[in-house]
Amino acid sequence: MIHLPTNPGISGWKGILPPRKPNKQLDENQNADYLVIGAGFAGLSAARRLNQLHPDSKIVVLEACEVSEGPAGRNSGFMIDLPHDLSSDDYLGNLKKDSEQTLINRSAIEFAKSAAEEYQMPAEALQQVGKTNAAATTKGMDFNADYAKHLTKTGEDYRLLDATEMRDLTGIDYYQGGLWTPGTVLLQPALYIGNLADGVAQYSNVHLYENSPVIDLIDEGKHDGRTLWKAKTELGSVSSPKVILAVNGLIEKFGYFQNRLMHIFTYASMTRQLSSEEVESLGGQSEWAFTSADPMGSSIRRLSGIGGDRIVVRNRFTYDPSMEVSQSRMFSVSNSHISAFNARFPMLDKVSMEYCWGGRLCLSLNNVFAQGEVAEGVYSACCQNGLGTAKGTAIGIISAEKASGAKESLVPDFQTEEAPKKLLPKPLMWIGVNSYIRWKELGAGKEK
Repeated sequence: MIHLPTNPGISGWKGILPPRKPNKQLDENQNADYLVIGAGFAGLSAARRLNQLHPDSKIVVLEACEVSEGPAGRNSGFMIDLPHDLSSDDYLGNLKKDSEQTLINRSAIEFAKSAAEEYQMPAEALQQVGKTNAAATTKGMDFNADYAKHLTKTGEDYRLLDATEMRDLTGIDYYQGGLWTPGTVLLQPALYIGNLADGVAQYSNVHLYENSPVIDLIDEGKHDGRTLWKAKTELGSVSSPKVILAVNGLIEKFGYFQNRLMHIFTYASMTRQLSSEEVESLGGQSEWAFTSADPMGSSIRRLSGIGGDRIVVRNRFTYDPSMEVSQSRMFSVSNSHISAFNARFPMLDKVSMEYCWGGRLCLSLNNVFAQGEVAEGVYSACCQNGLGTAKGTAIGIISAEKASGAKESLVPDFQTEEAPKKLLPKPLMWIGVNSYIRWKELGAGKEK
């Protein structure tokens, strides 16, 4: 029986949107040609790709909660084309592997852009405007200088920004410089994933059920020469010979990749809507998006449009094998966000945080997917290593193509990877990973 963890806090991305009518709960027993479990970036991309390949096949998608309530609607909204390895000191990796990953990420971005166009998503859902690696310290500037050299070697475009350009962009004097790259797509994640779900569900052969957590996945034996799997929910079931598990770290609860995945929480807060006087006091441009030059630093986004003028702060990482976090933890990270906000925006000292939330991500020690056929007819599309928007989209496409036996791929650069490496015993992992994270966060200094 599969127990689902609680999503901590109310995501501001969803909170600022008009209410969306969820699809109904599964309340009957059905058969399907394809079953997708999970309606995040991977699951919905898999369903859309399956429909492209097999428009006459019955495809069922089961989502445990409401679409966008889970991790897909809780990230920072950066769909990054370039490698972005959170486990490294500076995001960088092997040149050859980084080039391959860039091509995969860009295939995913093109898929997302085509979905946004097909489903006529609002402009705020997806915007290709690039992003800036922001540096507030000499150490951060050194990281950006090394990153620039790496990008030059791979032939990628970028532009270095000085302190004056950063001030003109943001209205504040906090940053010494930045490195802008053009390929990142910015998402309003809850808006994008909600529109993607509604777009996929409009196909007559695709059936999306929300608030329908799978509590058991049963091997029903051979039927017509193929293994048939039954996914049971509280009120119904779906039987199918082809199942895609697009559940990220929850794949362990289905019995696969156990003791191979690290369950990490990241956290964000969003301000209340800024008044016109506060917007004028701040100055700068009305929208911008920064990741930190130090992977343990703060990502900052300034928003306008749906939900009004707001600022989002994301920092803090914790390793939580239980996939649960306490209220005291949420109080602690909320204070961290307030401190980061106040340090950057002293002119907005009367502005409070309206939302604070956490979201799960999944890492492997060797920075690989948990993917492939894990049992006859069961395919995993999990473990995106902190880049769930792009990598999740990509592995959803890849898993759909594998499950359906497609001859050609929309992600032609993907090469089958080794399996995630085994972890140390849980007590050692908990002490070691959290100590390492805390040490790195302290070392981030003003970048945090």
